[in-house]
Amino acid sequence: MKHFIIAKFKPEVADKTSLMAPIRQMFSVAGEIPGVHGAEVYPCCVDRPNRYDVMIVLDMDKDALPVYDASEMHHAWKEQYGDLLEKKAIFDCEM
Repeated sequence: MKHFIIAKFKPEVADKTSLMAPIRQMFSVAGEIPGVHGAEVYPCCVDRPNRYDVMIVLDMDKDALPVYDASEMHHAWKEQYGDLLEKKAIFDCEM
């Protein structure tokens, strides 16, 4: 399954580009979580107010979602970036 996290930073986050490398670094260990096969981080390539800023795509077994939710990496994402987000969307699908 693919687990998509699509996020928009708050307007006061001035340098969104500088956040991409640390976010990539954070998700680089996703494959170490049992049932998670890896993650990719994609910045938005269009700067418009109605666009989200980053899309994180995790490849995982469907039954690994609770393990991912409980993982240190997931908690670190929420703790370090949660206050910077204006909104986010989560979408899961089988491909």
